[in-house]
Amino acid sequence: MSTTKRIVGTAAIPVLTFVILEIICLAHGENVITNMKGFDNFVVYTAIVMITTIALSINLNSGRFDFSLGAMAALSSIIGAKISYAVLGGESGSAALMLVITIVAGAVLGLVSGLIYISLKIPPIITSLGVTLIYEGVMYTLTNGKYVMAEVQNSSMSGFVGTWIYAAVIIVIVLGLMILVFDHTQFGYDYQALRHGQKVAVNTGIKEIANAVGCYTICGALMGIVGFLNAARNTTINGGQLNFGSISIMFTAFLPMFIGSYISRYSNEKFGFLLAAVSMSLLNSTFAVLSNQVTASTQSIINAVLLLIFLIYLNNEKLLVKILSRK
Repeated sequence: MSTTKRIVGTAAIPVLTFVILEIICLAHGENVITNMKGFDNFVVYTAIVMITTIALSINLNSGRFDFSLGAMAALSSIIGAKISYAVLGGESGSAALMLVITIVAGAVLGLVSGLIYISLKIPPIITSLGVTLIYEGVMYTLTNGKYVMAEVQNSSMSGFVGTWIYAAVIIVIVLGLMILVFDHTQFGYDYQALRHGQKVAVNTGIKEIANAVGCYTICGALMGIVGFLNAARNTTINGGQLNFGSISIMFTAFLPMFIGSYISRYSNEKFGFLLAAVSMSLLNSTFAVLSNQVTASTQSIINAVLLLIFLIYLNNEKLLVKILSRK
């Protein structure tokens, strides 16, 4: 594949997304990103979507559907908020401390989820549903079913999302680490082998259980970052998410995961997830600009329709290529 084709294939979706959304916004006398605050929110949301997408794809690509990602994000952020507030009381540096604690808490929650999965030896989708209910119950207990507000509403937290720089640094670090871990380490090589041929990989001596637990731990740490960013962005954490109320976080990653996988034909898969997240963040910025015209329910419908259209395209891509080539 030529370099030009790779560049065009990699950039096509985010560029087309920007052009189409910008035209829509201009028709209403606005721009997709109207000011610096809008750009800050754009980068923060890009980080949230990219990291969630990577976390979802890690286990899903290995046949392990994990419903507990949202619960891990919320519970780890609650733990981080409670501890950091108890130590620093919301003073300078509490955001950085909360981020570190939240990542560690997320990794531990992911590790526990992985250990439960390998111990019970039942389908991962069933295990994840049980883990989700457990983590949601722990959240409810820690917060009495109330929103966590005082712990995350301080100048340190607002300053973290008040500029695009910190979110951009997180994007670069996470992207670099994920590419390094999954593309350039023995752990990553084993993961790819298990992903493409589990039985053969196990027969060659690859330790499936250790790799699976490692994947769950990494996913937990990533969702810890997501939980922190959501807490800082929303200035609250909902502690009353019972009966699978936390699952909604996971669904934000489905469309970008498919888009990123498509882009990976021309580039690195993780970089594809970043560009897919950029596209989704542009769409989210457009919704914010047109908030008076597009309601929350309409936004959900639009996202669902876009996912359906993209899946239809992927399933009929060869047929469409044949039809277009004949013309």
